[in-house]
Amino acid sequence: MVLNLQKRYTPSVDPFKDTDVIDQRAPRTLQTTVAIVTALAFLLNQPWLVALMALQLILGLTFGRIYCVPCVFWFKVLQPRFGEGRIEDSRPPRFANIVGAIFMTAATVLFILGLTTAGWVLTLIVTTLASLAAISGICVGCEMYAAWARMRGIALAH
Repeated sequence: MVLNLQKRYTPSVDPFKDTDVIDQRAPRTLQTTVAIVTALAFLLNQPWLVALMALQLILGLTFGRIYCVPCVFWFKVLQPRFGEGRIEDSRPPRFANIVGAIFMTAATVLFILGLTTAGWVLTLIVTTLASLAAISGICVGCEMYAAWARMRGIALAH
């Protein structure tokens, strides 16, 4: 008989119920996934991968984190191993996801219409910004939201 002496990991917030906040490192898993998949889409000339990522973002935004495969991977697999990061307001990364979903949906429509160059331009904008966020933690969409919130007098939760 083997004794399991490991302490069970319990996050301070439920990532699938407490959706007003998020572990600051969680969006990086999604950003990394978007960056890799959209870069591969471009390199392999596979526009359907862009549509797949757009669909993934839309499902997660519409139905919650439990329908976001990279989010579930972070919260169920990686976070228990690496621990919880600082808890922060989820509105900025949610806004960035909305912008990414709009860009990739527009790119998909452009691909369908045969305007592949324009579709790849939008895709590469998303790839670049997702890569920047994944590598450096600088989320341009999040910063856009924060600036917009400050202009409107909306405080961000910490």
